[in-house]
Amino acid sequence: MRNQPTFVLVHGAFANSFSFAPLQAELALLGHRSAAVDLPGHGFEATFPAPYQAPQDLDALAEEPGSIRGVTLADNVARVIDVLERAKRNGPTVLVAHSRGGATTTAVANARPELIDRIVYVAAWCPVDLDVGGYYAEPEMADVDPGGFAAAVVGNPAELGLLRTNFRTADPATLAAFKHAFAADLIDDEFRTFLNTFQPDENLDAGTPADRAQAATWGRIPRTYVRLAADASVPPAVQDRMIREADALTPDNPFDVRTLPGSHLGWLVHPKPAAELLADLAAS
Repeated sequence: MRNQPTFVLVHGAFANSFSFAPLQAELALLGHRSAAVDLPGHGFEATFPAPYQAPQDLDALAEEPGSIRGVTLADNVARVIDVLERAKRNGPTVLVAHSRGGATTTAVANARPELIDRIVYVAAWCPVDLDVGGYYAEPEMADVDPGGFAAAVVGNPAELGLLRTNFRTADPATLAAFKHAFAADLIDDEFRTFLNTFQPDENLDAGTPADRAQAATWGRIPRTYVRLAADASVPPAVQDRMIREADALTPDNPFDVRTLPGSHLGWLVHPKPAAELLADLAAS
């Protein structure tokens, strides 16, 4: 088993290791081990305030403290490095990032490239020329409307020190905006089930220019970008832009580009094709 890689899975915003359970089951059935990371303040470290339950008290929820307050990208990086150090004792590691988890993964690869045998970004942020926030002002993100989620934001992020979102809203317009952005190809029951795995709080630190991909460290690791062809949250146009920027940064080590059909979350709900793709990478 020493030559078998361990897939280390890094989740996106408001998510947690639970998101990867179906994918891990498929990987296990293909003979592969994996470890899904809960970033600090996520999973069983998350805060689910009593006012978030039913019936909700949105006024009280707007003032409740959250455990993720003050968590930084550096904290996320330290958590993933700890997991990689432990996994590396068993053989190669493949670091798999989804969505905002790509920002953490890129910073990890800058800091400790020797711990990673391959990076796999799945519609994940790979900041090269810009910070993550900078891409939102670019033409490739023109069809993404963050304002569609504004009605679900609870409290003042500056006062709370975190971003709090009411994923248990019953507002039809907000639910429709969530489904369009994340899961347009899922049936309503699948979409609502996934929405109920989200946690309400996310940290505010998405990184600085120092956390963008660095050619001397991150750039020497073999890497794959898995495009999600119908992603409305991280659209294919911005996925392709990050691939181009990365390839220009390290032309001798370009992305191996693959494509899966579907939405931002669809590959996690129906993970067999993704598991087979990862297994193929492990074999090659």
